[in-house]
Amino acid sequence: MRYKRQEILFVDGYNMIGAWPELTQLKNMDQLAQARDQLLFELSEYRKYRELKIIVVFDAQFVPGITQIYDHYQVEVVFTQEGETADSYIEREVAEWISPLNRVVVATSDMAEQWLIFQRGAMRMSAKELLMQLQYDKRQVRQTVKDHYSQLIRRRSPWKLDQLKLLDDLRFRLDDHKNE
Repeated sequence: MRYKRQEILFVDGYNMIGAWPELTQLKNMDQLAQARDQLLFELSEYRKYRELKIIVVFDAQFVPGITQIYDHYQVEVVFTQEGETADSYIEREVAEWISPLNRVVVATSDMAEQWLIFQRGAMRMSAKELLMQLQYDKRQVRQTVKDHYSQLIRRRSPWKLDQLKLLDDLRFRLDDHKNE
């Protein structure tokens, strides 16, 4: 029996909201729920492309009785129990997930948390690094779709590739001749 290595990404939700410009803007306009939803949507796209498990943790330490764990956009969402920080929840869960079969990454810009997580054997990623990775992956997906569409158009063409190349060369020569 072969075991597949699983990658798990823990995300400190409010840390990302405070660090990503678009989400910070929503938060500053008192649209925190919309910022959370946008974060979850972005991470779900990332999850699909990277094929990993994502657990987003939000502090509920100042909101009594809100402890929740649920899936949204195929991302596991955790609101910690009263008096518990996202950091302490992530530290505890990382210890459970660390194994030779798992690659655990924690996304937070909290330096103290990064060091603690790193000492436990998990990889760390800052909020900015995660945002840059998301943006890079989106560009990759767009390029792949563009290439696929371009290839599809060529397949439907009655012309062979060498004929298209000759036509393209002819077009350039005509353009050059017209500009002279």
